[in-house]
Amino acid sequence: MCGIFGTISQESMNVAALSVLIDHSLQRGRDSSGYVEFFEDQYRVFKADYSVDRLINSKKIRGGSFLMGHSRLITNGLTDNQPVVSDDICLIHNGIVVNDGEIWGHLNTKRQLQIDSEVLVAIAKDGLESQLSLEEISDRIFELCEGVVSAAILFKSIGKLLLLSNNGSLYYGDLKDSIFFASEKYPLDKIGCKNVKQLQSGNKIFEVPSSELIFDTTDIRSRKEDLIPQLTFSLTESSLLEYDLHDLRRCTKCILPETMPYISFDQSGVCNYCRNYKIKNSPRPKEELLAVMESYRRPGLEPDCIVPFSGGRDSCYGLHLIIEELQMKPITYTYDWGMVTDLGRRNISQMCAKLGVENIIVADDISKKRKNIRMNLTAWLKSPHLGMMSILTAGDKHFFRHVETIKEQTGINLNLWGVNPLEVTHFKTGFLDIPPDFEGNKVYTHGALKQLNYQYRRFKTMLDSFGYFNSSLWDTLSGEYYRSFTEKTDYYHIFDYWQWDEKVIDSTLESYDWEKAIDTSTTWRIGDGTAAFYNYVYYTVAGFTEHDTFRSNQVREGALSREEALTLVVDENKPRYENIKWYLDTLDLNFSDVIKIVNNITKLYNH
Repeated sequence: MCGIFGTISQESMNVAALSVLIDHSLQRGRDSSGYVEFFEDQYRVFKADYSVDRLINSKKIRGGSFLMGHSRLITNGLTDNQPVVSDDICLIHNGIVVNDGEIWGHLNTKRQLQIDSEVLVAIAKDGLESQLSLEEISDRIFELCEGVVSAAILFKSIGKLLLLSNNGSLYYGDLKDSIFFASEKYPLDKIGCKNVKQLQSGNKIFEVPSSELIFDTTDIRSRKEDLIPQLTFSLTESSLLEYDLHDLRRCTKCILPETMPYISFDQSGVCNYCRNYKIKNSPRPKEELLAVMESYRRPGLEPDCIVPFSGGRDSCYGLHLIIEELQMKPITYTYDWGMVTDLGRRNISQMCAKLGVENIIVADDISKKRKNIRMNLTAWLKSPHLGMMSILTAGDKHFFRHVETIKEQTGINLNLWGVNPLEVTHFKTGFLDIPPDFEGNKVYTHGALKQLNYQYRRFKTMLDSFGYFNSSLWDTLSGEYYRSFTEKTDYYHIFDYWQWDEKVIDSTLESYDWEKAIDTSTTWRIGDGTAAFYNYVYYTVAGFTEHDTFRSNQVREGALSREEALTLVVDENKPRYENIKWYLDTLDLNFSDVIKIVNNITKLYNH
């Protein structure tokens, strides 16, 4: 996934306008970059494993008649970078081809690289050999490839540039004597392009300079850290993960155990969480939302809503409802903070391609975010406290801030969220000695005071390990400010109006070939790189996880029997070695050292 940009000039290149496109592309990722330019009768390719602004500043744009490039959020193929070059073809690609492994078996060209984008070049090469037109090559790519394909393919010998997109994440427009293209409309509008058009599901061919000279390629590799560690299964490591079935007293109505913070049982064994529970999965009439949507609808194909989109189960089903039931025309928005797994990214790509929906990515500084997590986890390991586990996910709260960024850039105010109403986890703050709302003083029900109380208790706990007072503090506090204190406008939850039904959701997503995890039976949080680790900690120390609270809510809603819930969590609470391994490797922490510390934490139950 990346931001792509480019220009074709009749005379001298408009470097100032191109620089705006380059700067904006950084919003979509800065893990690596590359560009190709035509200068003095030859195409020159530059690649680097750092940001595109740094690359272009070091090489300098020389003012030729053609340049295209990308700023990349690495998804796979860490050692391979774009542009992908093969013989007379050069490509930049935004998206993920999720079935590239299958396609290679149907091609004459042999695979050379790890990166999925190479398969697009191979399809183009085979197409030329079969004397297909460029339009037919585009059709062939759309026919074979699953997942988002928004790409620019340069055919230098014949002097053609093929732009194509199957989801709308590619725009082009003209400015004076030049053509500009970019992954989003916003930067083209910013430089004053006219006649801006979106490639919703089609292609556009432009004349570019031809050349018989080979591509002059420079590939700069200086990165020491591994942004995508290769999973290596270790039986020794895997055996460190403990999983015992604890004999805990549980509520006779739901399945919450005695180690749940602030839990109490009445004479019948029913817990206070059950006694105070209010039905949450009771949607209002759909007609109410449909009526509200009328004022937001826009004419033709113009997008009319933003859908915050993680690629997870609920946001994917929410996107399905927004398109198929509400008949809205969304743009999806994804915030990548470094803990979105490749599984989550592939599902983003799959859903957006299947539904033909543009996806705008805001990618943070992945290396910096992971450094923040590493510092906080290192501090936690020195003084483990269940109430401080949430600091490991504090970095993702800027998701809420960047919704406003996307609203400003697109001019769309309406944002529709697909948040599961049953994902209520009182225990995370409970371990900080904060009672659930039904047990606490009324003051805690006020949002601002509740958040201040939370921050105060967390600060007291941080004093037990001064490693928490590090350079990530501002990132943590500012993200939580945007989540908890800023006013949210034009903001609606789909599941306030549609019944959340797990079986319906799972079967619907199967029709989109939505991908499941290989290391768990659950479909919840499988694209979240942190969930497997913190749930392992909760289960090892307290004997339950998020799954116990979620299934308990389903029992209270009448969606599951207690017996069904107990059976499900036995499987769902099993340690996910592959995901935990990925998490610790990305943070450059030793798996064995970390798991041994977790295993030695004093338990909240008797063995």
